[in-house]
Amino acid sequence: MASYAGDELVALARATNYYTWILRHFAPHLGRRIIEVGAGVGTFSEFLLRAAAIEELTLVEPADDLFPLLERRYSANSRVTVVHGFLEDVPPTSAADGIVLVNVLEHVEHPSSLLQAARPRLARNGRVFVLVPAGPRIFGTLDEAFGHHRRYTKDSLIAALTTTGFTVDVLRYVNAAGILGWFVAGKVLRQRTLAARQVQCYDRLIIPWLSKIESLWSPPFGQSLVAVARKVGAD
Repeated sequence: MASYAGDELVALARATNYYTWILRHFAPHLGRRIIEVGAGVGTFSEFLLRAAAIEELTLVEPADDLFPLLERRYSANSRVTVVHGFLEDVPPTSAADGIVLVNVLEHVEHPSSLLQAARPRLARNGRVFVLVPAGPRIFGTLDEAFGHHRRYTKDSLIAALTTTGFTVDVLRYVNAAGILGWFVAGKVLRQRTLAARQVQCYDRLIIPWLSKIESLWSPPFGQSLVAVARKVGAD
């Protein structure tokens, strides 16, 4: 299996307020058994484990260089199972209550294949929890360096989910203020990585007040899209 080409994971590990914010969108819908696909080094996994509802968490990571770090981090946690591979390597009898896809679909050349693979691994009315980059117009050098195939709009994400047998329960743009920073970094300065200091400053200074504003106001645009979609029918 290939190694992960991006080098942003260390920087993004500092985005504590941001990931706490994203989890708040998922939390009301989380069930007992969860699969996280593309778990990386386990950054978002830590936030999932804080959710009281989750009793069993399966972490799936294909990258040869990331999996040993993930395995070492959670080897002593009885709630966690780690899988070196892809979602298809998780038995379809797992009947998970939810599958988490945080910054995953944009890395997949054919996201419909991944979403179709999710269905037989979900219990009846199981859900997928999705975070993807939004705004095709701000696709730039950062996206290229991170291995992104696309940035989504509401319409394109709805289409990806509904055509693979899901109905969308939650869909909203988040992090409206982040659009400007991403545009400047990826289109003007043509950066190919994010510095840990950049991420940490934004997370500490901007996210706390921005998350409060967006809890009262659903912005018509954002740097990312959050979705919770429910499996329709049986496989």
